[in-house]
Amino acid sequence: MTFRSKLFATVAFPVLSASLIATPALADALMKPFEVAQDSGEQAQPSEEELLLQRQQEEQRAAEEAAQRQAEEQQRAAEEEAQRAAEEQQRAAEQEAQRQAEEQQRAAEEEAQRQAAEQQRAADEEAQRAAEEQQKAADEEAQRAAEEQQKAAEEEAQRAAAEQQKAADEEAQRAAAEQQKAADEEAQRAAQEQQNAADEEAQRAAEEQQKAADAEAQRQADEQKAAEEQQQQTEQQQPAEEQPVEQQPAIVTDEQQQPAEGGTAEQPTEGGAEQPATAETGETPAAEPVPEVVDTLSTEEKQAIAEDPGKTDETVVLPVENGAAVLDSDKDADNSGGRMSREERRKQREELRAQEEVPLPASDDSAQAEIPQEVREAVPQKIEAAIKEEGQRVDAAPVFAVPETTNIVNNTVINNTVINNNTVNNTVNNNTVENNVTQVNVVETIDNRTVLSVGNQLFVRGDDRPRLRRDSEEVYYDQLARGRTRETIVRPGGVQIITIYNRYGDVIQRSRVGRDGREYILVYAPELEDDAPRPDFFDVGYDLPPMRLRIPLRDYIVDTSSDPDRDYYEFLSEPPVERVERVYTINEVKQSARLRDKVRRIDLDTVTFATGSAEIPMSQARTLRKVADAMQKVLDKDPGETFLIEGHTDAVGSDKSNLVLSDRRADSVASLLTEVYGIPPENLQTQGYGERFLKVRTQAAEQQNRRVTIRRVTTLVRPVASVN
Repeated sequence: MTFRSKLFATVAFPVLSASLIATPALADALMKPFEVAQDSGEQAQPSEEELLLQRQQEEQRAAEEAAQRQAEEQQRAAEEEAQRAAEEQQRAAEQEAQRQAEEQQRAAEEEAQRQAAEQQRAADEEAQRAAEEQQKAADEEAQRAAEEQQKAAEEEAQRAAAEQQKAADEEAQRAAAEQQKAADEEAQRAAQEQQNAADEEAQRAAEEQQKAADAEAQRQADEQKAAEEQQQQTEQQQPAEEQPVEQQPAIVTDEQQQPAEGGTAEQPTEGGAEQPATAETGETPAAEPVPEVVDTLSTEEKQAIAEDPGKTDETVVLPVENGAAVLDSDKDADNSGGRMSREERRKQREELRAQEEVPLPASDDSAQAEIPQEVREAVPQKIEAAIKEEGQRVDAAPVFAVPETTNIVNNTVINNTVINNNTVNNTVNNNTVENNVTQVNVVETIDNRTVLSVGNQLFVRGDDRPRLRRDSEEVYYDQLARGRTRETIVRPGGVQIITIYNRYGDVIQRSRVGRDGREYILVYAPELEDDAPRPDFFDVGYDLPPMRLRIPLRDYIVDTSSDPDRDYYEFLSEPPVERVERVYTINEVKQSARLRDKVRRIDLDTVTFATGSAEIPMSQARTLRKVADAMQKVLDKDPGETFLIEGHTDAVGSDKSNLVLSDRRADSVASLLTEVYGIPPENLQTQGYGERFLKVRTQAAEQQNRRVTIRRVTTLVRPVASVN
């Protein structure tokens, strides 16, 4: 119960009750005399007593009203006092409660602070104890780890020492084996040289014997003729008698055979090219002997020409003993035409000199100045359309057809010069040659290489798809219209290599789509889009005049062994040495020495191959680092660059085996550049040429002829971006 309720119950309520009870009783007492008087005489006049009574009653009423009013005022005052007292008590209670709450809060805070201090102190003590324990454990662990590391270091040192000892033993054993191998090769070379010398001596002796026999046969024939004339004179005088004529047998010597570098034992023909068998007879067609090329220039004159080839119209040769022609197209001419071909080409160069010379290209773009700009700009759209062209998915990789015909025939056509062998019909009008079409025959298929017989030459066609598909995640094929096939190789990370082939496996276009979706064009051959029949083995260089080399030889050819400090990146970045008439197919470049002569070359003569081998020792693989770094730097600038890797052999062995061996050597270098130095395989094209392009003119074993060459052929096989 509140304070106000208590006050009302104890003070106000009793006073009010008493006043209410007393008022009726007082009224009754005052009314009694009036009632008695009224009863005794109602008609009488009121007496003084009655008046007094009335006055008393009125006063009583006034007193009652005053008392009631006073009671009400007292009640109101009491209530106000009670309310004030209640409010004061309430305030006092609230103040007391607040004071008690503050005291309790202060006490609680002090208690909490005390407990927190005690907990903090306990936590500090616990943390200090834990830290001491952790420090102690860490010290023990560090000591144990140090002991283990010391033990491991001792074991590692012991193991390293053992491995070093083992490596030293292996290195010593390898060095001994290499020395033994070198000694064996040297002995073999010496034996080969002795054998060659013996063969040459035997051949010379045989030639002398043949010459003596021919002279003797001629003498006997002369004597026989004189005897016959004598006999005829006698017959005119005597009766005719049959006189027997003694026939002299021809002297025939055995041909000397050399072991083939490619593993066979067939005798190469003069000039280093074996004549292939024909499809009809299976025999080697007869060929006229090729005149031998005899260099009349001194070493000093050759070196002077090498410094400035543009001053001469002669065939430029390497300034070494028995050095072959520098340009591969000149080597082809020497192999087929000898001195006669050199003279003919000198005359043509002389005619070219009399004409106004086109300036040397200063960039890849200026080298393609004859290609219209609209043709170049249309290439990306055409390639994009071919990539998105709808095709029919096929399950297996396609098998490409072998070309059926060619315009290379059983005669040799070299830059508008014809040398007949009387095996086909040829028409020559104003230096224009019309050739009969010749059949292409498959000689042999070895692994992924096919050897083809084309007229009087052999070619090898390799399939680089296995090398491109290596380490791929997915490969699929789509058959397109006009006999074309689209190959898509998906590499880790989403890189795609998209190639479109025609029915013969020729690359129509090849591009790489990076992880960012950007596309780089590597090869684009618009001429192959047309499905019209055409000869496949067609040397477009026959339509071009002989090339005039107009830069110093060291700026055209780099030998890695003799020029190891050369800036190979700067060399590979140089433009072609001659204008490019149009964009050629990659096969046209491979098949035309004249086209390849337009671009410079690096001879990897630090990579030497053993006889009959395509293996590259790792010790020699390291010599490719500078060249590989330069190639990668070129690709960093333009990922769409294309390099041609050419393989070559010496002249020992059959043409067929040497072709296959040289193609394997080119593939070995390309694989090494990819696997060891990270050059993308799609940027590398390979081709083997066997003994066709000797560096040193000799039929004997020669290390310099067993080599691999690198050329940057980008400007020949795709339109380059214009320089604004």
